[in-house]
Amino acid sequence: MKKLPYQKENDYTPEMATKRREFIKEITGADMTQVGSYSFNTDVLPGNIENFIGVAQIPMGVAGPIKINGEHAQGDFFIPLATSEGTLVASYNRGMKLLTEAGGVTCTVIEESMQRAPLFVFDNARYARDFGKWITTNFDTIKEKAAETTKSGKLTNIEQYGVGKMKFLRFNYTTGDAAGQNMVTKATYHACQWILAQKPEGLEHFAMAGNMDTDKKHSLINSLHTRGKRVVAEITIPNHLLEKIMHTTSKALFRQRNMSNVGAMLSGASNNGAHSANGLTAMFIATGQDVANIAESSAAITYAELKDNGDYYISITIPSLIIATFGGGTGLPTQRECLTMLGCVGKDKVYKLAEIMAGVVLAGELSLGSAIVANEWVSSHEAYGRNR
Repeated sequence: MKKLPYQKENDYTPEMATKRREFIKEITGADMTQVGSYSFNTDVLPGNIENFIGVAQIPMGVAGPIKINGEHAQGDFFIPLATSEGTLVASYNRGMKLLTEAGGVTCTVIEESMQRAPLFVFDNARYARDFGKWITTNFDTIKEKAAETTKSGKLTNIEQYGVGKMKFLRFNYTTGDAAGQNMVTKATYHACQWILAQKPEGLEHFAMAGNMDTDKKHSLINSLHTRGKRVVAEITIPNHLLEKIMHTTSKALFRQRNMSNVGAMLSGASNNGAHSANGLTAMFIATGQDVANIAESSAAITYAELKDNGDYYISITIPSLIIATFGGGTGLPTQRECLTMLGCVGKDKVYKLAEIMAGVVLAGELSLGSAIVANEWVSSHEAYGRNR
C-alpha cells in the first residue's frame, strides 16, 4: 500500500492538500473536487486539523428570531443551524415563533465546571484515605500550582472518590470563554507533578486519566455535578398560543410529558426530552464547537407544570453544555461569521452563547413535542424531510 504524501508533518498549503486529494483519487477512484472547494485561507488551520485535504460542506439554514430573556443574552436572535436533516430548521423555527410570541424564553447559567480526573493507587486503602486528607489540607498550594499554567483556568475544588486502594480525584475549574479540556489537563498535570514530588506515602501508581471526568461520553456524575455550563431555559406559555401555533393544548402536552417521562425512565435515557442533540449539533457545527461534546451536552432534564389557568410552564436543564467562544474551531472563518451573527465574538461571551443555545433547545422540544401530540410529526417529515 502506498503511503500518504506528507511532505511536511503539517503542511496546510493548498498545493499539499491537492497532492493528498490526488493520492486519494489514485488509490480509491473517488473524485475529490467538491472536497477541495473552499474559500478560506488555509493559514488559519494549524491547531484544528492534520493531513488537510479540504472541507465537508454541510447545508446551513437560519431560524428565528427567538427572543431570549437572559442575563447575558437579551433580545431577538437569528440562529444558524448547520444540518442535513430535513424539517429540523422548520421545526425549530416554529418553536422559536411560539417562544417569542409568548414574551421570550428566560435562560440562566446556574453553574460551570470543567474537570480532569487523575487516579492515585496506593498499597492499601488506609494510605489512600490518608492521601485524601493530605489533599484537603494542601488544597491552597495545589491551586497555586495549577494556576501557574493558565490565566483563564481557576481551580475551584477537588472532589475525592475512594474505591479499594484507589483514590480518584476530580479537579474542577472555571475556564473563561474556552471550553477548557486542554487547559485543565495541562493545569492538572502540573499540579499532580508537584503532588508526586512530595512522595505520598504508600503510592503505588499514578495515572493522569482515571476516566472519571468522563470526557466525550455522558455520565450521571456530570448531570449531577455539571461539566461545562449548567443552563436552564424556562417559560410559561398561554394555552391560546399553543392552540394557535402548535395546534394542541397545554393539557395534551402535559399528559404527553408524563408518559414521556415513563418512557425515558424505562429506557435508561440520559434525556427525558425529545431531541436536544438536534439543535445543539446544528449550532455546534455552525459555531465551531467540538462536536464530539454532544455526547455530554445533549443530556437534559425537562420539567413541566399545568397551571390552574390552563397555561403551560416548561423548563429544560442542560447540565453539561460544553461550549466556547474562544479557541478550537471558533476562530475558523465561517464559524466566526456565525458567532458574529449571534453577537458572541469577544471577551466574556460564552455565557451569552450558552443562554442562546438553551433557548434554541427549548424551542425544538416544544415544536417536536407538539407535532407528536397533534399527530403532525409524520406528515411534516413527509413534506420536508424526504430527499426523494
